[in-house]
Amino acid sequence: MRDKEMTSPDVRIDETGATGVRPLLEIRDLAITFKTGSGEVKAVRNAHLTIMPGETVAIVGESGSGKSTTALAAIGLLPNNGKVSGGQILLDGEDIAHASEQRMIELRGNTIGMVPQDPMSNLNPVWKIGYQVRETLRANGRPSGPDDIAKVLSQAGLPDAKRRANQYPHEFSGGMRQRALIAIGLSCQPRLLIADEPTSALDVTVQRQILDHLETMTNELGTSVLLITHDLGLAAERADKVVVMYQGRVVEAGPSLELLRNPQHPYTKRLVESAPSLASRRIQVAKEQGVETADLLAPAAETVKPETFLQIQDLRKVYKLRSGLGKATDFAAVDGVSFDVRRGTTTAIVGESGSGKSTVAKMVLQLEKPTDGRILFDGVDTSALKPAELFKFRRRVQPIFQDPYGSLDPMYNIYRTIEEPLRVHKIGDQASREKKVRTLLDQVALPQSAMQRYPNELSGGQRQRVAIARALALDPEVIICDEAVSALDVLVQAQVLNLLADLQANLGLTYLFITHDLAVVRQIADHVCVMEKGRLVETGSTDEVFESPQQDYTKALLNAIPGAKLMLPPEVA
Repeated sequence: MRDKEMTSPDVRIDETGATGVRPLLEIRDLAITFKTGSGEVKAVRNAHLTIMPGETVAIVGESGSGKSTTALAAIGLLPNNGKVSGGQILLDGEDIAHASEQRMIELRGNTIGMVPQDPMSNLNPVWKIGYQVRETLRANGRPSGPDDIAKVLSQAGLPDAKRRANQYPHEFSGGMRQRALIAIGLSCQPRLLIADEPTSALDVTVQRQILDHLETMTNELGTSVLLITHDLGLAAERADKVVVMYQGRVVEAGPSLELLRNPQHPYTKRLVESAPSLASRRIQVAKEQGVETADLLAPAAETVKPETFLQIQDLRKVYKLRSGLGKATDFAAVDGVSFDVRRGTTTAIVGESGSGKSTVAKMVLQLEKPTDGRILFDGVDTSALKPAELFKFRRRVQPIFQDPYGSLDPMYNIYRTIEEPLRVHKIGDQASREKKVRTLLDQVALPQSAMQRYPNELSGGQRQRVAIARALALDPEVIICDEAVSALDVLVQAQVLNLLADLQANLGLTYLFITHDLAVVRQIADHVCVMEKGRLVETGSTDEVFESPQQDYTKALLNAIPGAKLMLPPEVA
């Protein structure tokens, strides 16, 4: 059944569990439809999967494949316009596909936990983090004292948990907010945890810590995990079984390593080829075997050393932090950072959440003012720019932010979102701007029909593609990519990275790439800067940093890349 074409209907995979053991979750012939203005849309068709007690099953697929919709149906959180139109969802033998809301409330928390993808939409901005954890514990009859809250936050990888419990979501980095969501999802030790891209905003070392904790729960408490992810390397490394979804159907499923090493379905083969964590391993193996890999690394090395375009000189950013007693202390988010970015190249800044890499990006964009140091853009100190000069500067330097949920105006449709920079900078007339928007949508693999849709009607990956199109609208010289592909599935991620590489080659663009994904860095960067606790601890060419890291911190980051051993032959792995 696993070798049918992508268009073949109703593919079924046999996933029966061990004899005599009842599955914790069994989805049979699941169909989900949504009511829209243009009629009903079938989002999931005849889907099947089985999760045994203590087992981790990963669902992988591109944005819109139905993987998150399937998970939401299992916990009874489909949107109001969505419904289960066929099939069964059996939880420990009980069909909950059409269970009452009261029954689902009883199951959520203690029996089924959920870690959603977007921390900004799922954390209340006016409640402290500790209060939000406490509400979850109380609602499920669990102890909810300060020590209990601190323990939950510590298990999810948040340092200094008691102090963090008294902070608000806006005081956390993106990765820390995601860890708070993970803490809430795990707080009641559910029998089944649905984790929807739980580590997409996390750096690789914290990602490993969180996933190690999930494995501990599986082993010690018998908790099962349904992992939704676009990272096939992570899925194959962490899950017992992998289920591949495409256009609402399950097209292939099986033991993770078997599926990775011997994919049968054409779509699965494309996923394996596009996975950056696996591509990074393929590059390493090829080099060890003496195979030429220049074509695998982008962009190719320059024969002529390009000129320095952006200079960061002894950059510092100090914030005043106030304690509960009103006393202010200095916190150096960036401390003495210096590096150069050459025209037409890609420089990647990597490090854990809170290392200061995004703060550097904000200062380069002039969204934050440095406390000390200078930023020279094309030889000009950007901190000395007058308002009119700063307006011109913003056309030459454009950002792609990490969070597509927060960076897009929910009141603007997609056409207006992408067209706005052209209108603000008075570029072209209405007809030429519309033509430009259509071209940009084609470049980021979005349909023309998306122009009249709104951000809430798009998946997370689709929203990020809109953000990328908006950044490209003004034909900038420098693009600051702050986790620009972290929300994308591997196929779209590969398309976007190829697009950025093509634009760089054709237009001479310069990229400053902020990321926690070292596998992506391996593929796209010419130069790497490693940051830890606000300081630059290692810098060099991509090959130098990956093949001969000098600092223990850099080595720890490299060792934490998911899928590092999965492309080895079975006898070695």
